[in-house]
Amino acid sequence: MSTTKESGVEARPKWDNKIQYLLSCIGFAVGLGNVWRFPYLCQIYGGGAFLIPYLIALVFQGLPLLYLEMAIGQKLRKGSIGVWNTISPLLGGVGIASMIVSFLVCLFYNTLMAWVLWYFFHSFQDPLPWSQCPLNINHTAYNEECEKSTSVNYFWYRETLDITPDININGSLRWWMVVCLASAWSVIYVCFIKGINSMGKAVYVTATFPYLVLTIFLIRAITLPGATDGLAYLFTPEWSTLLNPRVWLDAATQIFFSLSVAFGGLIAFSSYSEERNNCERDAVLVGIINSATSLYASIPIFSILGFKANNAFNTCMEKNILELTNTFEIADQSITIENYDDWLKYFNETSPHALAEVPITECNLQTFLDQSVSGTGLAFIVFTEAVIEMPGSQVWAILFFIMLFTLGLSSMFGNLEGVLTPISDLNLIPKWMPQQVFTAIICIISFSVALIFTMGSGNYWVEVFNSYVGSVPLLIVALFEILGVIYVHGMKTFSEDICYMTGKKPNIYWKACWMVISPLMLLVVLIAYVVVQAQTHPVYPAWNPDYENFPQPEQKPYPDWVFAIIILLSVLPVVSIPLVALCRLICGRMRNSSRSADLNPYSNDGFQIEAQEQRTEWA
Repeated sequence: MSTTKESGVEARPKWDNKIQYLLSCIGFAVGLGNVWRFPYLCQIYGGGAFLIPYLIALVFQGLPLLYLEMAIGQKLRKGSIGVWNTISPLLGGVGIASMIVSFLVCLFYNTLMAWVLWYFFHSFQDPLPWSQCPLNINHTAYNEECEKSTSVNYFWYRETLDITPDININGSLRWWMVVCLASAWSVIYVCFIKGINSMGKAVYVTATFPYLVLTIFLIRAITLPGATDGLAYLFTPEWSTLLNPRVWLDAATQIFFSLSVAFGGLIAFSSYSEERNNCERDAVLVGIINSATSLYASIPIFSILGFKANNAFNTCMEKNILELTNTFEIADQSITIENYDDWLKYFNETSPHALAEVPITECNLQTFLDQSVSGTGLAFIVFTEAVIEMPGSQVWAILFFIMLFTLGLSSMFGNLEGVLTPISDLNLIPKWMPQQVFTAIICIISFSVALIFTMGSGNYWVEVFNSYVGSVPLLIVALFEILGVIYVHGMKTFSEDICYMTGKKPNIYWKACWMVISPLMLLVVLIAYVVVQAQTHPVYPAWNPDYENFPQPEQKPYPDWVFAIIILLSVLPVVSIPLVALCRLICGRMRNSSRSADLNPYSNDGFQIEAQEQRTEWA
């Protein structure tokens, strides 16, 4: 990485080349949510029909915000705090809010990376450790908790998390998770050891490798039995779901969070770009690649979900066939899945009473396809269960978890840069302290705080942070960002800035979105999100082996003290916005009043000082 000094701007590092910059932005935007959140929303909201509100949100909300952040960072060449202090000292709290959100997201996001590392290390075993239940203490039978659920669930909840049945029960630190968390933070530090220089080299791998793995999975997944059922489920639209307001809300929030705007990372990345650079083209490219990746990842994911549903359907049918064969003493293989309905109709006509006593389970492929999961449930339960049935399961497991780790790693680069760059721009790092030492201190502090996620209740706290840290605070930050640039910095000034950087002024589409459409959409999404969340007391799924409906998760309301922490996490990051504005208003008025008090009409001190200066100058 080299340094630059353009337009009188203080020397600042810059990317080695344009590819490095674009890969960093793409890697930051494309994260775990593209793989395990977008397919889930497509699954529950009518497949292809969900793409309509998603694309509308991308065009009128996502791309304008992305362009705005990349343009303002490139022009002012500062981190999030420096940018908003430059636009107006009253907006300094916006940058602080972005930095706090990025720090909090770093804490739990790297815990996800630790879980991925744990599964990656275990993927080399043959057979895979989650493919079968362990024996009990006496080695006389299989573990009871595992038998009641599944081997996959048991490995996740008991072997990996060793989860407690309630968020009130913390449990001790799980040493294996502490080791994995330390390993994850060590990898992050190594990539940041020379700041953005070493990170810029690492991004060549972390931003491109997931696409290679996704392509390999795509080729393999579409050849699996039942893959066509999963793809048909994905692309068959249910237009009636568009009448559900929650679909539009989730589409807007998904595109907003998927592009990683308002974290400050994109502002930091673009501040290292060339001052004269077509940021409009960059923003459109990053936004389209991000959304295309979500759709591209959905194809192998839904193929695997179709494969899993097909296996579950066949298993269910084989149990029913076995029951019918034994009850009516029919020769083996007389009843098949293809002629099952004909035999059932025959038994119902000839022996209805005997058929009624047969314990037949209703097998419906659509029901198995409807079993929607997202997040950790998709990565660590559904996929790990499906990979067991795939030939060469170890290879596919290793590839999958490497892909997840590189996806998360490139996103962590942006999150951590959203913390380091603002602190550096504020000159809070002592001059005698090397950048490597400061980065190490931030990583150690983050690791120490994140130890709460390695306790028995750690998974519950990850869900709390994931659900509330990156929701309302980011929407508020984004709203202040767009209002600050367009109505404080000024649309005319911003247009001239863009013209200086790109050679042309923004067209009517960008201006209409920035001035009216995007702020209104953000405001509506923010209000709707708060209203939806406020309607019910938040609950969490607890893994409780003593629950009467186990292995179904027990839905428990958050205790009052946890609910207070949820409110704190939602409010604390954005408190800095009014506080900084209020403090600077008060300080400004105090300075003005003190100046007024110093003015004395009967004093000629000012004249005497000026006369003395003139005599000195003449001499």
